[in-house]
Amino acid sequence: MPRRRQSGGRRVQLHRALSKLGWGSRTQAWEWIRSGEVCVDGRVVTDPLTWVDLDQQQIRRRGEAKRLLAPVVLALHKPRGIVTTRKDERGRRTVYELLPTDLPWVFPAGRLDAESEGLLIFANDAALAVRLTDPEQHLPKTYHVTLDRSPERAALQQIRRGIELPDGRTRPVKARLLAEQPSAIVAMVLTEGRNRQIRRMWWRVGYRVRRLVRVAIGGLELGDLPAGKSRLLTEQEVGRLLEGRSKRESRVEARSTRRVH
Repeated sequence: MPRRRQSGGRRVQLHRALSKLGWGSRTQAWEWIRSGEVCVDGRVVTDPLTWVDLDQQQIRRRGEAKRLLAPVVLALHKPRGIVTTRKDERGRRTVYELLPTDLPWVFPAGRLDAESEGLLIFANDAALAVRLTDPEQHLPKTYHVTLDRSPERAALQQIRRGIELPDGRTRPVKARLLAEQPSAIVAMVLTEGRNRQIRRMWWRVGYRVRRLVRVAIGGLELGDLPAGKSRLLTEQEVGRLLEGRSKRESRVEARSTRRVH
């Protein structure tokens, strides 16, 4: 039976701990643990759901502790049709096939569904990943959403106030019509990231999303990064990731619209 979670430091289940420490994916970690390769405080643990404290306990794989690595953060422009996972059971291409082969293990700080495009961040820094993905951080993420037709004012107001979905009401969002011709494009700023949230919100008010592109996370823009390409971020750019919307919001949206549509 898995141990019950207790209060303390950074407590996570063992398979997640190995991923956060940079050894590999959670799927890989699960297999290593089950095969007896992992020790916690000198004792072999074969239950991947065991709770461990990253601040207090020593975790080793095959007798070795994880070496501290220099922080690596990179941005990827994810194209449509690529899945955000290490390995896909349906044989689809994954984001890892687009990354440089000489990188240490990095994991996506957030996700985009297969049909969505745009800015995706990878890091080997677990603390940064938490700050980018924790819903309580309310980090804004900006999307350009192409709809099947121009939305009526009432639909936009509903989207802005929040939509009642089966998994709860969405937070209020910023939504602004950027273009009506040749396609209806709406800029949306969300501070949460549920599964297929934007598509479900528009479906709820009677519209279909034809294209979805994430153009910014915090204060970092997708910019001119070509689809399918990645690049390492500077310290200054990592800092911008954690910022809110800049004062250049309207100008950024207009410039991004010209680039990605």
